[in-house]
Amino acid sequence: VKYYGNKTSLTKALNDISLTVEQGEFTAIMGASGSGKTTLLNCISTIDRPTGGKVWIDGVCTSELKKGELADFRRNRLGFIFQEFNLISNLNVKENIALALKMQGKKVAEKDILDVLKAVDMEEFIYRRVNELSGGQKQRIAIARAVIKNPRIIVADEPAGALDSETSNQIFSLLKDLSETHLVIVVSHQLEYAQKYANEIIHLKNGYVEELEVLKPILDLSLIHISEPTRPE
Repeated sequence: VKYYGNKTSLTKALNDISLTVEQGEFTAIMGASGSGKTTLLNCISTIDRPTGGKVWIDGVCTSELKKGELADFRRNRLGFIFQEFNLISNLNVKENIALALKMQGKKVAEKDILDVLKAVDMEEFIYRRVNELSGGQKQRIAIARAVIKNPRIIVADEPAGALDSETSNQIFSLLKDLSETHLVIVVSHQLEYAQKYANEIIHLKNGYVEELEVLKPILDLSLIHISEPTRPE
C-alpha cells in the first residue's frame, strides 16, 4: 500500500498489491496515466517506501532498511535507466560510465568500460561527448552505465518513451538480452514492445493489479516479493 498526502488529504496510489517477480525475467509494468505504475516501480527500486506492507529484494527486506543502508543497497544491487537518460552532457561517454563505478568505490578500468560499451554496440563512442549523441545513443550509454555496476536488478522508467519506433524496438531488444543475466523491470506505455519482449506484464488500474499477463514462463527463482500488510481480524 502506498499513500501520498497528509491526514486531511490522502491519495491511495497503490491498493493492497501482492506479487512476486522472478530471477531472469523481463517484467513490464503497464497502465494508464495515474494507474500507479511509476509508484510501484519506485517502491520496488527503494526510491519510495511503501506506507504499508513489505518489499523483499534478494532476501533483504528493503522497506525496513535505514536511509544509509538503503543508499548502499541501491548503489550496489540496482541499476537505473530513465526516460531522460540522466547523463552529464559536458562529460564524455567514458567519464559518464566511470562515475557509476566511482560511486561504488570501485577501480575504473578502460577495458571494463569498453566491454560494456561493446555489449550495447557503442564502443566507438567512448570519447564522444554526450551532447553530441542522438537520443537512442544516449539511452544505450545509460544502459551501459547501469550494467557496469553489475547489479542484480535493472529498473527502467519509460526507457524508450521519447524514442522513435525503430530505436524503441532496439532498446527493448537490448533489455531483453540483459534479462538473461539480470532481472529487468520496465515501466512502459508501449504495449507492442512489452508483448514482444517481456516474460510477463503487470497491468495496473487505479493502484490495483488488474491483470497479470504471463507471456513466457520461466523457472521459479524468486528475487523480489511484495506483500500486502497484515489485515486486522
